[in-house]
Amino acid sequence: MMFNMEHMGLFIIVLTLISFLYASVGHGGASGYLALMALFSFAPEMMRSTALLLNLFVSGIAFYHYYQAGHFNMKLFLYFALSSIPLSFVGGLLETNPSFYKKTLGVILLFAIIKLLYDFGNKKIQIRQVRLWQGSIFGGLIGFFSGLIGIGGGIILTPIILLFHWGDMKSAAAVSALFIFVNSASGLLGQVYLGAEINLETFLLVGIALIGGFVGSYLGSKRINNSVLRYILAFVLTLASIKLFFV
Repeated sequence: MMFNMEHMGLFIIVLTLISFLYASVGHGGASGYLALMALFSFAPEMMRSTALLLNLFVSGIAFYHYYQAGHFNMKLFLYFALSSIPLSFVGGLLETNPSFYKKTLGVILLFAIIKLLYDFGNKKIQIRQVRLWQGSIFGGLIGFFSGLIGIGGGIILTPIILLFHWGDMKSAAAVSALFIFVNSASGLLGQVYLGAEINLETFLLVGIALIGGFVGSYLGSKRINNSVLRYILAFVLTLASIKLFFV
C-alpha cells in the first residue's frame, strides 16, 4: 500500500482540496501532491511519477474547461512551449542537487505574489502582445528549471504572463494548463523510460484528484471572476513556495 489505511480519509480530503484549488487557476498541482505524499510517507522512488500522472490528468481537465469557455490563446501558448519542451528535457538530464534552485524559485515566487497582490487593485491594466523572442527566452528558462527541479512549470508561467500583462487571469490559466499537460507528459514518459512503475493504486488517486480538478476548473473557467481567481492564485503560489523551501 502507498500509505497507512488509518489515514486514508484525511489523505483523500486533502488530495481533493489540492486538485480543486490548483485546477481552478489552470494548474495541475504537482507541487502540492509532492508535499502531500512526503507528509504521508510515500516511497520516494514513486512520488515523482505519481505526481506527474496526477498533474497530467488534472491539468488536462483544467485545459478542457478553460478551452471550452473560450479563454485559450494558441499564439501565447506556442511562443512559450516551443522552447520550453526541449529545454525541459535538457534540465531533466542534468545530475545536480536541486535544493538551491528550489529555494531560489521559492524566493522568486514570493516576490511574484507581492507584485500580483499589488496589481489586484489596478483596473486599468492593458493587455500587451508577447513577442516571439520574449516567449522563447522565458519559455526556455521555465522549461529548463522545471526539468531541473521536477515541476510542470505552471507556477512560474502564470505569474509571468500576468506580471508582464500578456494576458488576463483566465487566458493565463488556459495557457498554463496546456503548458503543464505537455511538460508533464514529457516528464512522465522520461520517468517510465528510466524504469518508474505506475500501479493500479496510482490510478485510484487519479480518480480522486479528478473530482476536485473537474469541479475546480469548471468553477474557475465559468463561474469565478478574474479578481477572485487572482487571490486563489496567490494562495496556490504561497503553498508552492512553502513546499519549495521545506519539502
